Amino acid sequence: MSGSITHAAWFNAPETRAVIGALDAVRPGGARFVGGCVRNTILNQPVDDIDIATQILPDDVVALAKASGFAAAPTGIEHGTVTVICNHKPFEVTTLRRDVSTDGRRATVAFTESWDEDAQRRDFRLNALYADASGALHDPTGGGLDDARHGRVIFIGDAHQRIREDYLRIMRFFRFHAWYGKGEMDSEGLKACADLREGLTTLSAERVWKESKKLLWAYDPRAVLDAMEASGVRAIVWPESTHVARLERLIAIQSELFVEADAMTRVASFLASQDDARALSRRLKVSNDERARLVAALGDEEKITSFMSMRETRRALYKLGRQAFEDRVLIAWADDPKDKTAPQWRALLALAESWTPPAFPLTGDQVMAAGVPMGPLIGKVLKEVETWWIDADFPDDPLALAERLKAVAQALS
Repeated sequence: MSGSITHAAWFNAPETRAVIGALDAVRPGGARFVGGCVRNTILNQPVDDIDIATQILPDDVVALAKASGFAAAPTGIEHGTVTVICNHKPFEVTTLRRDVSTDGRRATVAFTESWDEDAQRRDFRLNALYADASGALHDPTGGGLDDARHGRVIFIGDAHQRIREDYLRIMRFFRFHAWYGKGEMDSEGLKACADLREGLTTLSAERVWKESKKLLWAYDPRAVLDAMEASGVRAIVWPESTHVARLERLIAIQSELFVEADAMTRVASFLASQDDARALSRRLKVSNDERARLVAALGDEEKITSFMSMRETRRALYKLGRQAFEDRVLIAWADDPKDKTAPQWRALLALAESWTPPAFPLTGDQVMAAGVPMGPLIGKVLKEVETWWIDADFPDDPLALAERLKAVAQALS
């Protein structure tokens, strides 16, 4: 087919040429770049990961990598994948495969030398694009290149069959449309997702959570969220998401501000409470740090309003921390999407970026030097003085701090 990717920086990088060159030397024409690196290059979008499909068997890939001076890690060798590392740059090298059996969660595969068979087991036509060592494009399904250029996400072959092979493809269908789609979603694919949505309940929580974040990181997935709602997928994937309208308002605000999408803020925005955040975190096995962020974003202490004074804003920033403060500002703004308050919400976010909360300038040693004996009373004094210091808008006044410490120490002793 016509076309090439020879203009891409990653394609011409020394590490890329070294790895593809080593594979091509062992089996001329037997290695091709595949998937996202090819698709994104065609669309002039960034390329993060480089995948290579090859007719060479996994053990032979390991051997030739080591013979060429590369590191090789058998990251998924039972499914044909070896991570080849050249100058600290990883390349996922996978032997061509065909499915022997599938159960909706995982597949048993057999290795093949057929590019067509390898393409047919992939999910969407725009993901089954290949480029050989010379950069020439190959489109075994016959529709991948046009799909990529026109923003169509279409399953390879029968959509129902592709989904039954791996129910996560339902989420991927919505995610890829959110990132690459234009216009209406493919009707056959959408119907298959609706028909087979219950299969999502058989997937591991970790896979669903990972795919959820990728979907919600898209710049503007509002149309996809509406389709997920209409197809019944949203209620299965995120049953805790009772505030989808607020999420869509948040996305509109982020689009208006031209800010990078943040999946975690968006997840928090469709939840009603900290209890919902904990429930979702348990169900999807969210990491401790992510759970803490979701819970903090939905707290009700230090209430955030568009008319907060500078002093109140600094107080909230100090107590909440920048991330929780920004999350709460965006969620509160989504609950109050009035044009007239937009400048005030923007000002709160600007202050969060520009002001660094100071460290509390008092230590336990200073409290003891003021005559407070070692023990729990030290903590009480510190807390009392810190409360005064915050309410006074963080004065940089050692004399005033010493006077306050003296007064609190006397009062609590």
